[in-house]
Amino acid sequence: MKKVEGIIFDWAGTTIDFGCFAPVHAFVTVFENAGIEVTIEEAREPMGLTKIDHIRTMLSMPRITALWNEKYGQEFTEQDVENLYVGFEAALLETLAMYTDPKPEVLETIEQLRSQGLKIGSTSGYTQKMMDIVAPEAEKKGYHPDFYMTADGTSGMGRPYPYMIYRNMEALKLTAAGHVVKVGDTIPDIDEALNAGVWAVTVVVGSSEMGLSEEEFDALSEAEQEEWIARVENTFIERGADFTIRTIGELPGVIGEIERRFME
Repeated sequence: MKKVEGIIFDWAGTTIDFGCFAPVHAFVTVFENAGIEVTIEEAREPMGLTKIDHIRTMLSMPRITALWNEKYGQEFTEQDVENLYVGFEAALLETLAMYTDPKPEVLETIEQLRSQGLKIGSTSGYTQKMMDIVAPEAEKKGYHPDFYMTADGTSGMGRPYPYMIYRNMEALKLTAAGHVVKVGDTIPDIDEALNAGVWAVTVVVGSSEMGLSEEEFDALSEAEQEEWIARVENTFIERGADFTIRTIGELPGVIGEIERRFME
């Protein structure tokens, strides 16, 4: 019987940093410092991409492009992208360690998956320099995948390209894409999985796509929570996710379902 061999997780919004707030605040700050007021929604929309691609995508949004042209009298250049990225990186590195708490159910689920013989990999939109902070801090709090890869290790070819997943498969000795599950919380996570030919699973509660802090989510009524969950689930399904899960604790059940499908 074919079996799932490995799970490749995203980081912020998936396994750590409920709501994926560390990069959002840094994106808003760096644009504010450049004299451009961006919304939280605009800062979140490209989440999951490499961070320099994220800035480039934000600058290409019609409203932000118009504000930039009005302020600077010309369209943004690649040098502007690089300058903003330098400011973003500085802002993010100052606070990144604060946003490394594992999300609920993550540690217990990882332990359960490992007990079943599954390898635990990961990919990230963070750079290696950022992961040099995130990975050790998360490990102190109990989360430590067997391997992780950033776009620095794939010649800058991050999501939606599949190469970070392929590096995981190579390092973890996973035999075929059909035996691998990618778990993320953004549209680029889905694109990365589909482009790699692996199973695409998205987690809803605490995702960047949902964009609520744990306190904000818990403060909602049960009906309001269900409304938020349904909206995010629909978005993920429309963009090609094979499965959506509310929390990481539902992942073992999804793996069981995938393995049942192998038997059909």
